[in-house]
Amino acid sequence: MAESEKRAHETTAEKLEWLQDLRREARHAGSEKSVAKHREAGKLLARERAEKLCDPGSFVELDRYVRHRESNFGMLDRRPYGDAVVTGYGTIFGRRVFVFSQDFTVFGGSLSEVFAEKICKVMDLAAKYGCPVVGINDSGGARIQEGVVSLAGYAEIFWRNVQSSGVIPQISLVMGPCAGGAVYSPAMTDFVLMVEGTSYMFITGPDVVKTVTGEEVTFEELGGALTHASKSGVAHLVAPDEEAALEDARYLLSFLPQNNTEPTPYDEPSDPADRESPELDTLVPDEPTKPYDIKSVISAVVDDGDFLEIQPLFADNIVCGFARLGGYSVGVVGNQPRSLAGVLDISSSEKAARFVRTCDAFNIPLVTFVDVPGFLPGTAQEWGGIIRHGAKLLYAYCEATVPKLTVITRKAYGGAYDVMSSKHVRADFNFAWPTAEVAVMGPDGAVNIIFRQELADADDPDARRAELIADYREAFANPYAAAERGYVDEVIEPRRTRPVLIDALRTAITKRERRPPRKHGNIPL
Repeated sequence: MAESEKRAHETTAEKLEWLQDLRREARHAGSEKSVAKHREAGKLLARERAEKLCDPGSFVELDRYVRHRESNFGMLDRRPYGDAVVTGYGTIFGRRVFVFSQDFTVFGGSLSEVFAEKICKVMDLAAKYGCPVVGINDSGGARIQEGVVSLAGYAEIFWRNVQSSGVIPQISLVMGPCAGGAVYSPAMTDFVLMVEGTSYMFITGPDVVKTVTGEEVTFEELGGALTHASKSGVAHLVAPDEEAALEDARYLLSFLPQNNTEPTPYDEPSDPADRESPELDTLVPDEPTKPYDIKSVISAVVDDGDFLEIQPLFADNIVCGFARLGGYSVGVVGNQPRSLAGVLDISSSEKAARFVRTCDAFNIPLVTFVDVPGFLPGTAQEWGGIIRHGAKLLYAYCEATVPKLTVITRKAYGGAYDVMSSKHVRADFNFAWPTAEVAVMGPDGAVNIIFRQELADADDPDARRAELIADYREAFANPYAAAERGYVDEVIEPRRTRPVLIDALRTAITKRERRPPRKHGNIPL
């Protein structure tokens, strides 16, 4: 008698008992050996990850009884329920999210036709209902037994990543291997989180690298979490273990709206809006070449000093991250004088441009702290395309229609002044500290160019140069020339930065800006 006929003749109690057995089987699809190996590596199981990501008891699993096709070559004797991926939905801080979690204990987490269909289904539901989607990646790649069908599954996922880009937040947690073509799905999502010691991403593994190039490299060196956090910039956040990574994902989502039609999230603040920070009055050194930490400025200004830095180990001459200001979620960008004097280079331009565009896509206001001496000179930068890469950041700020608030703390020289959310690229409110220097270039360089001949003819060139530099600094290396032109709205005491920014944000939060109709712009990628 066929299984379906047997079910039809059972009592209700028997059917319920069979359902419970089926659920237990579906929950433990991986073999005992593979589960034990997974545990020994200190890793959570796929369903545990999904459940821990969501609020307690909120995760609802979908398609738990899906099985791979019977025509699957060489695998007819084993068709586990769920087929190597757990999918469903739940809540994070009470807000709905859709989740898929790849299961390495089942066929090495390899992607099959129905595996891809399950992921595509939750991605479609997330887009349809306007909810974030979180993908937990732990897979050995395409399922070889299914051939080109598995490759088609990847492409279907990639297509949905692009369709949802800028529409709903997409977050990828890499909690195991992610290799070959599979890496392109996380790469197209908004944020990638990795775990130290157990996460790997690469196009080709160490063996192939050795065969083709002769280089000997470990998995960790080639595509580990710290490699992608510090060298490639692929990873936005790195956690010491899986539970910490899941908490980071929850915290990150708290700064993001559900979709691109919602305003920036608001959380009633306990930090007074009129709080001043006297320590900022003396933070910037009198010596213009002496560094200070821009993160100290950010922490002093934002609500409760809470700042979630994004890509902290990559291009650290610029700082990007999320905070709250007067209760509103904001994106913060700041030049970091402690690293390369805060200059813009290829990597920092790309890092900041990506962050600015992400904030703009999801209606998150931008707060920019400027202390930039210019773009990094040298053949490596010029030949590497600093013109094109620097233009990405300029393009991102010009394109952004969210409220844009700017504070010039010290240097704002040359083209870098224009790029860093200046009034000319339509920043809404621009403020400057008394220590700000807004000019075409620094006093030393300007004097050497303007007074080259005079210095050459001077009896005491060094004394004359010092005199001219002092004159130039008094005339140009200050915020008042820019303020006279309206390029700076107000010169403020540093201690008042927080209340001034909150007041400006409350004014600009209702901003609506029309742009010319077009299919899309052509950012210099």
